[in-house]
Amino acid sequence: MSEENNENNERIEKFYFQSEAAEVLKMMINSVYSNRDIFLRELISNASDALDKRRIETLKDTSLAENKYPEIKIFTNRDANTISISDNGIGMSRDEIIKFLGTIAKSGTKEFLNAVKNAKENNSGEQNLIGQFGVGFYSVFMAADKVEVLTRKLGSQDTYLFTSSGDGSFTIQDALLRPECGTTVTLYLKNDENINSDEKIERKDYFSEWVIRDIVSKYSDFIAYPIVLNVTRTEDGKKITKDELLNSQKAIWQRPENEISDEDYNEFYKHLTHDWHDPLIRIRINAEGSTNFKGLLFIPSEAPIELVMNPDSGGISLYINRVFIMNDCKSIIPTYLRFIRGVIDSEDLPLNISREILQDEPIVRIIRRSTQRKIFNELKKLLENDREKYIKFWNSFGRILKEGILQDRDNAQNILDIAIFRTTNSNEWTTIDEYKTRMDTRQKGVYCLTGRDNLDALKASPKLEPYTQRNLEVLLMTDPIDEVILSEAEFIFTKDENSKLLNITLNSVSPVSDDEQKDNEHKLEAFKEKFEPLKKIALEILKDQLEDVTPTLGLTDSPACIKDPFAGMSFQFERLMRSAGQDAPLQKRILELNVNHPIVKNLLTLAQNPEESRSKINDTLHILYDQALILEGVLLPDPAAFVKRIDALMSKNMGE
Repeated sequence: MSEENNENNERIEKFYFQSEAAEVLKMMINSVYSNRDIFLRELISNASDALDKRRIETLKDTSLAENKYPEIKIFTNRDANTISISDNGIGMSRDEIIKFLGTIAKSGTKEFLNAVKNAKENNSGEQNLIGQFGVGFYSVFMAADKVEVLTRKLGSQDTYLFTSSGDGSFTIQDALLRPECGTTVTLYLKNDENINSDEKIERKDYFSEWVIRDIVSKYSDFIAYPIVLNVTRTEDGKKITKDELLNSQKAIWQRPENEISDEDYNEFYKHLTHDWHDPLIRIRINAEGSTNFKGLLFIPSEAPIELVMNPDSGGISLYINRVFIMNDCKSIIPTYLRFIRGVIDSEDLPLNISREILQDEPIVRIIRRSTQRKIFNELKKLLENDREKYIKFWNSFGRILKEGILQDRDNAQNILDIAIFRTTNSNEWTTIDEYKTRMDTRQKGVYCLTGRDNLDALKASPKLEPYTQRNLEVLLMTDPIDEVILSEAEFIFTKDENSKLLNITLNSVSPVSDDEQKDNEHKLEAFKEKFEPLKKIALEILKDQLEDVTPTLGLTDSPACIKDPFAGMSFQFERLMRSAGQDAPLQKRILELNVNHPIVKNLLTLAQNPEESRSKINDTLHILYDQALILEGVLLPDPAAFVKRIDALMSKNMGE
């Protein structure tokens, strides 16, 4: 930052953007976006937000209220080559100017630049990224080569002027008092000589009343505040200048569905969320009875960046009789549905309700239950009628939705009914109910395997061998939360006994029938005496890692696998605890050895004379254990020792 004085001896502070932000500005100045109308849409949306904020502040503190009619004004001046958008909203302080205008892409500048690059390579439309990454204000540089922002904060007499030409810097200076709080953004539009030939073909006349009307009608007709344009008319032979209303101000969720087009819905969603992709689905709510409310909800086509960077962010705006009350009303929707965006408009709540009162308000509880029920019904319809679209939804939001199985026991069954999973028998997704139609009649529940988030790696788990050998289908669960769901499974499913979720990583779960189990026990009895020496050695060598070593006939191709003891903690659960910042206690597990595998047969023979083959047994058991860990997706405790043993084994086999 540097300071200087102008000719009137007024202090001017000069600031510089970071290098990445300057690159974003360069993109805007060079007009990489094809739809230049975005700048007007963005500025109107910002003005609407400022008016919302002012209204909320004046409700909190009535001394701040001023007898002014809230509105958004647009002025055009062809002679000065300027267009201005003005509001009498909350305005900004000096620090807020630096925070909101001086920091481009506050959601992540690098991410924005990468997203633009990918969008250009994939032809997916870079303009859709503007609102998503918080760079909406800087879309002005698609049409202007200079911007001025005159602003005065509600409750303050200080007025500031922000100026930037998109050259990597901006200035802030004191200005003459603005008559009322609010903000005026003035764009100095690009001259023809500053626009390349391609841009001239696409450029609109933003001084034209009809161009402005068309843009406002298309993008901002539903804005709750009047948007007026200063126009000149000839009446009775005289030219007069007056303000004319451009938008209907009619809440879109209050209008009959047959009056609203898909494009109207999509533009409202984009205004509401600043996500310039069309939503995946929309949900209209019209509840009448003891409690009356309307709602218009959307599910995004992909996870918004704020959902990833700020998991606590929400998306439901509360209105009362079409009057905006608050954004991010967490009382209306549970956290596991936080990906939902939209509005709820109640006729029964008082206008002065606070967030604290909302939590205990009976009407809010009714709205919450009704809204959840409607969302689940719509998702179930989507699952049944458009599986491809539902899979897209599930890939984006399924792991968030599944949090509700643990958080909301009343709706756990509803969530499980619409949950979809991959399976060992097909590359297609399946529901649990669909799985049950294919179950073997002898099954005692739904077989499930959790583990690595890599589906192919999970399919290669040796734990699946006893099941694939018997053509038994297993659900493959790759989300970390699935591990917690399985640990709570006995408290969740209530449909019927066959609906139990059985975690096949547990040593207590087996695919064999009672008769087959008895037969296997009889066969393994013959190995008992021969297996005991190997078991004793293995427990000595791996005493810190293993609770037990057992023989098995279930494995077909693999020599060994690791099982979790009953009530033990799985590797996946350990990872989940560590990712949550908790210490995971050391778990001892069970090593199962395939007595029909050549390696294990050789070990059984060597264990009969351990003094002569101790080193070989030691290395082989360590390798088997480490291989089993790798297949579980676990980092080896001593990878160097593993590599050294493998190298020695390869050298020996090659005769060196």
